[in-house]
Amino acid sequence: MATTTRKKTSTLTGIKAAVKEQAKEEKAVAETVVEVAISPAEGEAPKHVKKVDKFGRAMATGKRKNAIARVWLKPGSGKIVVNGRPVEVYFARPVLQMIVHQPFAVADRANQFDVEVNVTGGGLSGQAGAVKHGISKALTYFEPELRAPLKVAKFLRRDARVVERKKYGHAKARKRFQFSKR
Repeated sequence: MATTTRKKTSTLTGIKAAVKEQAKEEKAVAETVVEVAISPAEGEAPKHVKKVDKFGRAMATGKRKNAIARVWLKPGSGKIVVNGRPVEVYFARPVLQMIVHQPFAVADRANQFDVEVNVTGGGLSGQAGAVKHGISKALTYFEPELRAPLKVAKFLRRDARVVERKKYGHAKARKRFQFSKR
């Protein structure tokens, strides 16, 4: 009986030793893989690459207040269509049209891209800001080198300002009801 117990222990020790060796090997392999993955990215800025679909369009989403704009950008004559209508019809006020055209002016790419936009939510001002944000992102996807001037102009940053909510017991967000002493 003693011999069988010794054999079992020796086989168990052999298995344990083999498992430990395998774990050490896997750990060594994992460390080398991690080193390879981390070392090229250390100290370097991320590389931005061109992101275009099979139709040659860059797609981006822009947001402002409660408005969300889906933007498709492709090389063309400078035609901008918003919800199936020309930009001059949809954004009738010149200020809103100027907001929409700002990314092209900063990037110096006026009348070089056709833009198709679907925008929902919010009012016209928020929608114009969302379209501007979407066009800026789409330009960086189409031409990554335009990222620097658009980032300096702060067009790639989502403007997080939204309407403050109304509070209980107040007339509006901050306005109080009239105080009456008696």
